[in-house]
Amino acid sequence: MTYLNNAATSWPKPATVRAAISSAMESVPIGQLRSCLDGEDVFDVCRRRLAALFHFSDPSRIFFTSGATEALNILISGLPLAGKPVLVTQTEHNSVLRPVYNHPALRKQVRVIPCDPDGRVRVEDVERMMKAHAAETGTADASGCSGLIIVNHCSNVTGAVQDMKAICDIARRQGFLTLTDASQSAGCLPVDMDGWMTDMLVFTGHKSLLGPQGTGGYCIRKDIPLRPLLFGGTGRDSRVIVYSDDYEYEAGTQNAPGTAGLSAGVKYILDKGVERIMTEEERRIRLIDEALRTLPGVKVYGNRDTCRGPLLSFTVDQWKTADIGYMLQNAYGIVVRTGLHCSPLIHEALGTAEDGTVRVSISDMTTDEDIRYFINSMTEICRAK
Repeated sequence: MTYLNNAATSWPKPATVRAAISSAMESVPIGQLRSCLDGEDVFDVCRRRLAALFHFSDPSRIFFTSGATEALNILISGLPLAGKPVLVTQTEHNSVLRPVYNHPALRKQVRVIPCDPDGRVRVEDVERMMKAHAAETGTADASGCSGLIIVNHCSNVTGAVQDMKAICDIARRQGFLTLTDASQSAGCLPVDMDGWMTDMLVFTGHKSLLGPQGTGGYCIRKDIPLRPLLFGGTGRDSRVIVYSDDYEYEAGTQNAPGTAGLSAGVKYILDKGVERIMTEEERRIRLIDEALRTLPGVKVYGNRDTCRGPLLSFTVDQWKTADIGYMLQNAYGIVVRTGLHCSPLIHEALGTAEDGTVRVSISDMTTDEDIRYFINSMTEICRAK
């Protein structure tokens, strides 16, 4: 099997990730009292590695969840946003769109910032909409927050990468909080939380961070007011039942084996270097892009000459996208993804809202042989059409 669906979940995982999970499963669970024989706490190690990868100066403000979906729901539900504009981009995933549109106190405040047919958001549109919608609701309240903007750093449909530094600069001037969804970029593109000065950043472990499913989390600056979604045991001061504002954000038994695997995945990336990973994946995606554009009836979405994540989408004239995916998997043993990719709004900009696209996505584990085989297979399909 040739696996080209890494934007959903990366596979295979590095050997070190598999070994770390196995070792964690075989180890005695961390107890209340640590001994001198114990190694470092797996959660603290993973926090420090993530902070180094994301260029975030406060590892203690990284909190683990089951993935980006849970993290986004926690942040959207826990921020003081009643009566304030909530801006989302047209590129957002349903893990953003559904929480905001199904939140009874937020749904009427949601506004969508458009993207172009490549999936890129214009900074000018961000500023224009912030000013317009901040004017609708007045100035910031005692929390200092005028509203929230949520931005998908890298589109999971076209791979377009947004200018987070420029967007965060505008948001800060307008008093908006910024929430960066790095689900598709963490591990394969440079992420600079302190440099961008984003207030919050969400990540998932099972994509380009090369960790297992069921891992992820969020980074949040200390001065951001956030009420937890979950309350329960934390292993700290059990006498506290009612919180004032000094909340704890990791209630319940945490996923130690999964975090061990995630930590190993992040170490793999740090050791190899995210810039090197990005360069190699960019070269491979470009090979696919250039080859597909030569085939009859194929339309590739996104701009290959701008910064792009390790994925692309395409359609083939007179074929349903599901048919292309079926042929690739059942005739050639190639796994891709077809449809709307849980991001319905961007397809309105692409003109693919009815049938979606075929998405090809790679990881650092993808080989040149995989790329050549996919190109040859698509060549056969298109020429036999």
